[in-house]
Formats: sequence, C-alpha cells, structure tokens
Amino acid sequence: MLYYSTNKKADKATLQEAVVKGLASDKGLFMPEVIKHLPDSFFNNMKDMSFQEIAYVVADAFFGEDVDAESLKKIVYETLNFDVPLVHVNDNIYSLELYHGPTLAFKDVGGRFMSRLLGYFIKKQGEKDVNVLVATSGDTGSAVANGFLGVDGIRVFVLYPKGKVSKIQECQFTTLGQNITALEIDGTFDDCQALVKNAFMDADLNNHMKLTSANSINVARFLPQAFYYFYAYAQLQKLGKDKNVVICVPSGNFGNITAGLFGKKMGLPISRFIAANNKNDIFLQYLISGVYSPRPSVTTIANAMDVGDPSNFARVLELYGESHEDISKEISGCSYNDEQIKETVKETFKKTGYLLDPHGAVGYRALTEHLKSDEVGVFLETAHPAKFLDTVEEIIEQEVEIPQKLQEFMKGEKKSIELSKDFETFKEFLLKA
Repeated sequence: MLYYSTNKKADKATLQEAVVKGLASDKGLFMPEVIKHLPDSFFNNMKDMSFQEIAYVVADAFFGEDVDAESLKKIVYETLNFDVPLVHVNDNIYSLELYHGPTLAFKDVGGRFMSRLLGYFIKKQGEKDVNVLVATSGDTGSAVANGFLGVDGIRVFVLYPKGKVSKIQECQFTTLGQNITALEIDGTFDDCQALVKNAFMDADLNNHMKLTSANSINVARFLPQAFYYFYAYAQLQKLGKDKNVVICVPSGNFGNITAGLFGKKMGLPISRFIAANNKNDIFLQYLISGVYSPRPSVTTIANAMDVGDPSNFARVLELYGESHEDISKEISGCSYNDEQIKETVKETFKKTGYLLDPHGAVGYRALTEHLKSDEVGVFLETAHPAKFLDTVEEIIEQEVEIPQKLQEFMKGEKKSIELSKDFETFKEFLLKA
C-alpha cells in the first residue's frame, strides 16, 4: 500500500519508506491511500476473539500488503502480551485501562509495535545506525525508549521539556542508558516537537545520519493504537452494551483519537467520539469557530496533554475532507482546568473507589456531563495514577501504591543532557553524537 502526504507536495511512499522516514519531505504526515472496510463477519465474531487475534486482523488491513503474515503475526503477538481490561466505573460508563504494559501507559502499544516494525524493515534493508527522534510530554518517551531498548542498529534520542514531566515519567527514560539518550530541553513540548520536525527537514543532518521519528506523526506509532478500540467494543459486546457507544479520548497530540477515527472508517460501529482537553483546548476552539489557531501550550497537571499545536490534527482534517461540519458531526469537544480535574479525581474516588489519573479524569468527567441516557460511554484511562504520584496523593489525601514495574525504574540513576530549544544547538549535538 502506498502512503501520501497530507500536504500533497511529496511523492507517494511505500510503508517501509513511510516508517523509516517518519515525516514526508514536504513536512506533511503520511496517510494510507486506502482505509479498508473490515467484513461484517469480523465484527460479529469479535466478542469470541482475544486481544491479539483482533489486533492481527486490524494490523493485516493496515500492513498485510507489505509485511509477510508470519512476521506481522509475531510483531502483533509480541507487542500485545498484556491485557487491556474494560472496567465498570459508574452507571453506563466504563474505563478502558490501557496502562497494563511495561511502562504503565497506553503508548506501550504504539511504541512496542513501531520498534518491532522498524526493526523488521531495517533488517530487511540490511541497514544500521538508524536514529530515532522522539519528543515527549510524558509517556511517549518511556514507551518508545523501553520499546527500542537494546535493539541493535538503532539509537533513540528522547527530547522532553525540562521540569514539565512527572518524576516517575522522567525516570522511565533517563535511567536506561545503552542506546537511549535523554535530552532535557529548556522549553515546552511544542518546542521539543519543533526540534524533531526541523531535524527531518535539515539537509546537513539527513546527509550525516539516517533519521526517523517515533512520535505519533509516524504511521507505525499511531495506527496500532486502533487495536484497542476494536477490543473495547468486543468487550462491550460480551456485556450486551454495544449499542450507541461513545468513546471519550483524553487528547493532546491527537494520535490516539485519530487511530480511533480510523477504526470507525474501517467499520467499527462507534456512534461518536468526544475529544477531552485540559486548558490546551485548541481543538475545542476549532469546533466552536471553524478556525484552527495553534498557540503556545500551558502547563497543567495533565501534562501529557499539554500540546498547543497537535500534529495529528492534519490527519483528522484529511479523514473528513477538511469539512468542519463533518468533523463536528462525529467529534465533540470539551475542556477542563486543573481545579476541575482535581475535583473529578477526588469525587470519583470518594463515590466509586475508582482512582483516576489526571488524564483519565478529563475523559471521565466529559462522559458524566455529555453522555445521553441511551448511550454507553467508554473513556480511555491512559496511564497508571502512580505515574503522577505527588499530584494524585495530594488530591485524595492518601498514599498511592506504586506498582513494582515503576519501583524498578525509580532505582536507576538519572542520565540526561540539557540543551536549549535553539535548533542550531540541537543540530550541532546530533552531528557530534
């Protein structure tokens, strides 16, 4: 299958080229030429299939023309060796807990899948010394770093905003060493993302080293996130709750919700989506005004959503032919500030015993306020609450048990390199790396 650029000014690329390049030469994002509609028989049988079995069918629709069946199945089954439970929280609202992977965040799915798919293509090409650049506002860095840790021929550079990720998130990618280098950027996530994008467009850097991205701008990172939308629906089928399903996605860079929208285009019977924002509500303002106006991000306690210019908005526009009317029919938006997030975490824990993280709290609150009486709501709980330990403990005024996986990360020694947000400084570092 060929992939085209959202900017329409670059040559079409194979999957291999799209994965290895990450970003098109015209700075656009790659999109598959065809989004395959899956057969009714698949949707009828999903309730009797495992997470891995469902994911393989979806992965085959995306990647089956370019990756042999045995290799693709191995990639899927190695990536998804953990469960994604659907948990009843309150009334007709369910939490899809995406944090049961190695780094306790939803990005384990995309990060692990991409590391294996990129490794497959590198081995196929016989290439070495591929350099992965990834900007993170929190969980992307840890998922990608741990997915690529120890992979021969691949170096990973994780760019993160100084002082704007939680301590536990930080330790998950600054303590690894080996082929992982953490770069502490004096700026925001948007500054980190800009450095990555500018690196792809710089001729000197690309002549000096082979670069690719592991952010959700890469098709191998964001498309696999469609897997768990299908699995969520299958679990609702088992419960007899699969009518009028609304999925609410805590949204930052919009890779996650875009993957869900791809699932809907493939036939997944989701009624509508809610994109839940923190104070960085660029998408909500677009829905209201019809004008996309990116602006500098502001810091919140839901830090992984602190994005002022979401990259994947370009893919949302492409999916709906740039029609504001069509986008508004299938996606609604909302925005909550830190005080509202804290209130939601505290009250939900008090009333139901379910502990939300700040990002999941945005999703849950949106459903409590916008779900209709005949609808079933699912919000994505994207990371374990312990990853935001100080914030969550202060809110509920109780200690939060830290999972053993996180405790192991916390034992390591922080190793990071501080850099300014100036591109020339970043470029000089990479040229010498």
